[in-house]
Amino acid sequence: MIPSSYRDCQAWKAEGLPLSTSSNEACKLFDAVLHQYVKWKNDETLGGIEGCVSSMQAAAPNFVMGHVISTGLELISGNSFPHSDERLASAVRKTVELANSQDISPRERLHVKAMECFSRGKFLKACDVWEDILIDHPTDMLAIKFAHDVYFYSGAQKRMMDSVLRVLPFWKPHMPLYCHLKGQQAFGLLENSLYDKAEKVAMEGLALCPDDPWAVHAVAHVYEMKAELDKGLKHMESREKDWKVSDMLASHNYWHWALYFIEKGQYEAPLQIYDSQIFKRCKTSGSMLDMIDASSMLYRLEMEGVCVKDRWRELFHITEPFTDNHVTLFNDLHFLMASLGAKDNRTSQRMLEGLQELAREPGDNEQLQLAPVIGIPTCQAMMAYNEGNYSQAVELLYPLRDDLVRLGGSDAQRDIFNQLLIHAAIKSDNKHHQKLGRSLLVVRDSLRENSPLTNRLMQKALALHG
Repeated sequence: MIPSSYRDCQAWKAEGLPLSTSSNEACKLFDAVLHQYVKWKNDETLGGIEGCVSSMQAAAPNFVMGHVISTGLELISGNSFPHSDERLASAVRKTVELANSQDISPRERLHVKAMECFSRGKFLKACDVWEDILIDHPTDMLAIKFAHDVYFYSGAQKRMMDSVLRVLPFWKPHMPLYCHLKGQQAFGLLENSLYDKAEKVAMEGLALCPDDPWAVHAVAHVYEMKAELDKGLKHMESREKDWKVSDMLASHNYWHWALYFIEKGQYEAPLQIYDSQIFKRCKTSGSMLDMIDASSMLYRLEMEGVCVKDRWRELFHITEPFTDNHVTLFNDLHFLMASLGAKDNRTSQRMLEGLQELAREPGDNEQLQLAPVIGIPTCQAMMAYNEGNYSQAVELLYPLRDDLVRLGGSDAQRDIFNQLLIHAAIKSDNKHHQKLGRSLLVVRDSLRENSPLTNRLMQKALALHG
């Protein structure tokens, strides 16, 4: 039985967001799916998102917005994409066909259009359509959240911030999911380096919803980017009981917790967090984000000189089946970390060649259009570094340093490539590269004062080159 707190047909209509179905059960289940998506938490009492989607489609098989949210969430997950998954391609086609055969609202029709654009790899075009929805319907949380996530995938930091700021005046505290909008606002602010304002907004959200994992996550980013490590550790520990139950984001928040220890040069704690939380969850969730966190964690530790033992091989067994997916360049690069770490050169080469092949005829797919200019050279730089060809790694990666934002992900996540460039420059036998490495460290130190990791790298550069 769906709780009465979820909105039925009349409630959606009263909020100016009518759904084209006569099934109150389907409307409530749609709301239940939306709440779980925004809260990053499967509600097991309802069967989680998967169970709610199944019940929703049983209650109203031709409910267009039901198909929009279910297919949209599959696309957002990044586990597969229509160019390599016929079942998902069929789900997209079915949604479009249902929309074309019914008298649905202009808002719903735009949702179908955005979902179809996204399915073709036209990420920013899809965001344009979601923004069109929000001009007339600024309280449409599904459009807000889809746009927020896809801006994130595209590295469109300012647009991600602006998207939430534009709709805020139309929201009132009594509206469902209002407090979660604060976490989204905070994340957009911090990705535009407005750290103090981001922290203030996130804390406002947490005062309303202490269990909002995205707001907790936003504050974690602020402390990471400002190298306020003790504040970060206290923040994550004091709120752990609230965010660890959010199964879709808990691993990522543990990843942030572990980053503070890596920054401090304390390596036992992140290994313990990796084993007890990140990899443990990765094994069971099948989540792209969990795999990315695991790959990033091990790669950072290895750059710090930590022996991670058999962990790469164990992780590679999980990531290897996704080698040929090529949904986003950001994901591909993290899967490459796993195959390189596991010393599976064949899979690493397969990843690179598969991306090169798709990039020859990218069509409208924005990620594949970016592959030749950013994705493929970054893959090659990582492979060169892995082979000890540090000079080549620098030559490939340095020209891309200002464009890596287009890979998507957060500044904190992409910092792994900044660190890789610095390590390669320091290790290169090219004197010019060595000087470059030191200059990059000077910039890093000025932007993130009192960073122990930056200090360690400076000391390493001095030890190697004087």
